Amino acid sequence: MADGRRRAFIGSFTAAGGPGIVTAETDPGSGALTVLSSVNAVPDPSCLTLSLDGKTLYAVSETADGAVAAYRVSGDKPEPAGRPVPVDGSGPTHLGLYAGHLLTANYGSGSVTAVPLRPDGTLARSASGVLRHTGAGPHTPRQQGPHAHHVQPDPSGRWAVSVDLGTDSVRVCTLTDGALTLHRETALRPGSGPRHLAFHPDGSHAYVVNELSPSVTVCRWDAAEGALTPLSETPVLPGAPARDAYPSGIVASPDGRFLWTATRGEDVLSVLAVEGEELRLVTTVPCGGHWPRALTVSGGFLYVANERSGDVTWFAADPHTGVPRRAGSIRVTAASCVVLD
Repeated sequence: MADGRRRAFIGSFTAAGGPGIVTAETDPGSGALTVLSSVNAVPDPSCLTLSLDGKTLYAVSETADGAVAAYRVSGDKPEPAGRPVPVDGSGPTHLGLYAGHLLTANYGSGSVTAVPLRPDGTLARSASGVLRHTGAGPHTPRQQGPHAHHVQPDPSGRWAVSVDLGTDSVRVCTLTDGALTLHRETALRPGSGPRHLAFHPDGSHAYVVNELSPSVTVCRWDAAEGALTPLSETPVLPGAPARDAYPSGIVASPDGRFLWTATRGEDVLSVLAVEGEELRLVTTVPCGGHWPRALTVSGGFLYVANERSGDVTWFAADPHTGVPRRAGSIRVTAASCVVLD
């Protein structure tokens, strides 16, 4: 923005009363958010991502039919850029940009979809390919079949990486002529329920947060071979977790010294120190609300979308200890994710 301030875009569940996509102004000094507008153009825009040039915002529509939508974000209110595009999958929960396509992880159908992008950043009229996962896990009823929950490019941009909660595995894929092809599938501990993944800033390691067994799996990443190798697993909660403790998001600090995770039910943020190829749980702090669904880091601040308490809370992260200190919050009913431009 002209005065040096930035914008945040907040997704929400309209089926639970959410306003759709909220745009907020971000103060770079304090991290504070100020709501500017909202747009309710597609149901349940629960996950968002920005184009590399920051001109286009993409959203899933996390519904049984499943779709993605594009918005122009030159002003304070996102403007729809074309009609929503079906993803030929159910319940898309995450999306990422890869090789000129928008990819979605479809939880309900256990698949990953590729939708081509036009040169102007808008979406093609239909998906170019769908990769359907197979398999199951020992945790019933959550693992009776595949449930793709996360997809993103690796830091080198050569590979697409998807995390599947239902099959306890991470898949590495390539894209040829619009079709996704499986390159390698890496098995994680049975019953762990991997949900999301974050890469170390130097691209050497990947960290997978597990929903069904509150922990993070450390993996070595070989970008040349497209190979993920599990190394260790660290709990994100001290002592025995409560029965209803479900980790959701994970992010790495820009300097690679810390990881932060969010855990629903316990409603805490966990601070993990990166010590070579091991992690050490430093502490946990309250997330500032109830049911933290996602978190992001920007400019030394952590932003947490608390779904059930209906707010977005921001924290100042201590650069020496990694411990977050609550700095403020705004109301956003059924908040589900936050991205910053």
